[in-house]
Amino acid sequence: MLHSMTTEPEQQIGVGTRDAFQRLWTPHRMAYIQGENKPTGPGADDGCPFCSIPSKSDEDGLVIARGESVYAVLNLYPYNGGHLMVVPYRHVADYTDLDAAETAELADLTKRAMVALRTASGAHGFNIGMNQGAVAGAGIAAHLHQHVVPRWGGDTNFMPVVGHTKVLPQLLADTRKMLADAWPATI
Repeated sequence: MLHSMTTEPEQQIGVGTRDAFQRLWTPHRMAYIQGENKPTGPGADDGCPFCSIPSKSDEDGLVIARGESVYAVLNLYPYNGGHLMVVPYRHVADYTDLDAAETAELADLTKRAMVALRTASGAHGFNIGMNQGAVAGAGIAAHLHQHVVPRWGGDTNFMPVVGHTKVLPQLLADTRKMLADAWPATI
């Protein structure tokens, strides 16, 4: 129990006034809210982060694995620890724009991501999917990307519901290394 908890909740009058709540500040989320790293337009040359990531080192780009047509990268603004994305190198917006080789490799790297996440973190399940278009919730609608979000029994708590915040237990660089080390060569 918190040291300042009482049986009656205290009213918070203003910023800085002591009450029964402890605060968890996540200022890094403000970058996402304000649109940092979002493209200025739909083209590959309009600041698309998914087009610039492959030219970086794996560590700097948070790349976990590289294939011929697609790569796996940690989400810079994850929903859960280990949240990664499988992204085609080619700047395409829609799943139907992928050719057969890209579609097959996207599926293969998604399967490998699941194996790596189970191996490295003991994930119990996954949310896997794509948001096609801005109206469907795609943060970067101009460049297709598939989310792979690991889930664990009981992993939901009050933070996402009340604070619209996820508490992540590990730095992204450490998560990238852990998953890269667990990435299977084949399945």
